[in-house]
Amino acid sequence: MNTLFDKIWDQHVVQQVADGPTQLYIDRLYCHEVTSPQAFDGLRARGLKCFRPEKIYCMPDHNTPTHDQDKPIADPVSKAQVDALERNAREFGLTHYGMGTRDNGIIHVVGPEKGLSLPGMTIVCGDSHTSTHGAMGAVAFGIGTSEVEMVMASQCILQQKPKSMRININGRLGRGVTAKDVALYLMAQLTTSGATGYFVEYAGDVVKALSMEGRLTLCNLSIEMGARGGFIAPDDTTFNYIKGREFAPKGEAWDKAVAYWRTLKTDDDAVFDKELTFDAKDIEPRITYGTNPGMGIGITESIPAPLSSPEGDTNVLQSNEAPSGAVGGARALAYMGFRPGQKLLGTKVDYVFLGACTNGRIEDFRAFASIVKGRKKADGVVAWLVPGSWAVRQQIEDEGLDKVLAEAGFEIRQPGCSACLAMNDDKVPAGKLAVSTSNRNFEGRQGPGARTILASPLTAAAAAVTGVITDPRTL
Repeated sequence: MNTLFDKIWDQHVVQQVADGPTQLYIDRLYCHEVTSPQAFDGLRARGLKCFRPEKIYCMPDHNTPTHDQDKPIADPVSKAQVDALERNAREFGLTHYGMGTRDNGIIHVVGPEKGLSLPGMTIVCGDSHTSTHGAMGAVAFGIGTSEVEMVMASQCILQQKPKSMRININGRLGRGVTAKDVALYLMAQLTTSGATGYFVEYAGDVVKALSMEGRLTLCNLSIEMGARGGFIAPDDTTFNYIKGREFAPKGEAWDKAVAYWRTLKTDDDAVFDKELTFDAKDIEPRITYGTNPGMGIGITESIPAPLSSPEGDTNVLQSNEAPSGAVGGARALAYMGFRPGQKLLGTKVDYVFLGACTNGRIEDFRAFASIVKGRKKADGVVAWLVPGSWAVRQQIEDEGLDKVLAEAGFEIRQPGCSACLAMNDDKVPAGKLAVSTSNRNFEGRQGPGARTILASPLTAAAAAVTGVITDPRTL
């Protein structure tokens, strides 16, 4: 019998190349401004058009500033990339959601909220965090620029079929523990390469109980375990989220779609290439301490000590929860300015970032506001609160969260990828420590020399009002 991944994959196989890859049909291609220019140039060089332009949606997000979007972009490189995407979309007849329009935002936020990402689809984008859309019950993964061109030209892609893994998280999450904490916990358990070669299906009590926003966060971070992608079988939570959205099926088509979507589940006797099970009671609010997302600890724990490698050096660190796998190095601690055995509670924070395709949705802003309500932003903390789309920003205002945040000393910025990566104006200065709800904490990811601690919106909010790393459960 088949896993859900097998079912979706097999339904999209055009042909199997003998002793080679699968030619896979793609239902949706998302294009942003960073990885698409060379793909469009490739089409021009070959005199090709987009084979099915109605399946392709374009949106700038990485380079867009999060303030003064009504004015020309000041940075010449960012402006060139954003302008090029608009020109290319117009030339090739593609839907383009331009900066400053009500449809714009981060493409991995907008796709689900507009009902463009649906159960049973194959979805690709020239961005590793395309795995986000797997929360809808889709097979979604990032691709390279040459592959973007391939999909534009043929609506197909050549891919080796990944192995399948199921990760079960059972029990019930404790107070203050979010989907972000679950993902950070899994990364520490598996390390950043533990799911390499696999497509992950998330299951179990915890996953079933997650909201769609929580599921999107969990699937977003699949790539940080090395997985090709991650997804969740669609259920009533999925259908209720999709119903009524702009591109969702309507009327009889809706009933027919839901009837099909209900069949999208792994057969009871299906066998995975690998299956893991974790208990929710072992997960507390999490933070990272190093320079990859797998270097994480529970917020009350201490940084693990270096171990000697077989070569006799100490350029490895052991995760508290993964006694058989090294997840980082002494270099990472030196970069972060931390030491083995140190607890990070009480560590001074310079910047707080709420946003990104990981945690830029309405539920994330509700969580942040729940902590800061009735409190004030700590002196000396710079806080960037960046919604993942204009729709999210509108909902923030509709619910009055903007007033709660303003009273606490916070300002809502305009949508974009922002401080997730240093490709726009929102850069953390060298040496400064940021608590960030984004997805990566690599050296220089948020700015040259910037130091990043990944955390949930609750933990970020706690840091923003206290000025130090704080267990959100104490607030």
